Amino acid sequence: MSEPPLTPELLLQAYCNGIFPMAEGRNQDEVFWVDPTRRGIIPLDAFHISRSLRRALLRQNYQITVDRDFAGVVQGCADRDETWINARILNVYMAVFDAGYARSLEVWRDGALIGGVYGVAIGGAFFGESMFSRATDASKIALAYLMDRLKIGRFQLFDTQFLTPHLASLGAVEISRAEYHKRLQAALKLDADFLKQDGAPAAQDVIQRNAQTS
Repeated sequence: MSEPPLTPELLLQAYCNGIFPMAEGRNQDEVFWVDPTRRGIIPLDAFHISRSLRRALLRQNYQITVDRDFAGVVQGCADRDETWINARILNVYMAVFDAGYARSLEVWRDGALIGGVYGVAIGGAFFGESMFSRATDASKIALAYLMDRLKIGRFQLFDTQFLTPHLASLGAVEISRAEYHKRLQAALKLDADFLKQDGAPAAQDVIQRNAQTS
């Protein structure tokens, strides 16, 4: 039985059911679907800004944009020795971006893309897919600005898929599959707005709105 085409409609339906796609590697054409037993999330009121991240934010030697270079962010996330992003996944996310559901936040320095994060926004749920960094703390800076944007836009759920030590240091926790699906269905009923925040706020404002500092 042949594998069904990976379309934007199928991808969005999967997200609404708590499932996301992965590939074994960039050169593997097959895509499989994942619904983890334990799910990683970052509670929107629990994002942790460490002292080192606070210093990095306040240096302001970077520029923040939204949806300016979605393809560049996805390619940056795939540019590593091991990646789950193959050509099929890249192409379908580009189509979902064109449809207005996929989003990216970019970090620039001197005209070069040094970091970013991308994901999918449906209702009040944001499904974080991946982030990358080509300079110290660039991905953390991207995540800080993304979390602030989600709070301003009245999102309720930020899904990180899995819990890693890196994400745990930023406030991520694990919840059960059943609890995740419960929170997901509640979030999907909301009318959040990813673009409610106009432009990029000042670093100090991002820090003040995310008071989980140490």
